[in-house]
Amino acid sequence: MSHRPSEVASTPSSGNVFADLDLPDPDELDLKAELVYRISRIVAERELTQVQAAEVLGISQSKVAALLRGRLDGFSVERLLRCLTTLGCDIEIAVKPKAATHGRLKVA
Repeated sequence: MSHRPSEVASTPSSGNVFADLDLPDPDELDLKAELVYRISRIVAERELTQVQAAEVLGISQSKVAALLRGRLDGFSVERLLRCLTTLGCDIEIAVKPKAATHGRLKVA
């Protein structure tokens, strides 16, 4: 008896999982997720504990824990950018004519 995997319907991604899930403010959520990813990489590369990261960032350990678990609520884009500058990153913001029908937010 031959077992054939059942076919699963799929939809191509738009490139923004938050838009695909039809969440409000998907571009902002996508930007926040990218900023949090960068923060978590720096924390991991420096081998900082949550307590050490909290001290460096000037926030509570519980906020660091939430941040590193991807809990984006309670963190504005500005606050995440401040975290990155505190961790020694330079931030560049470029404004260009839109390439598509809608403008977009992107971290390079």
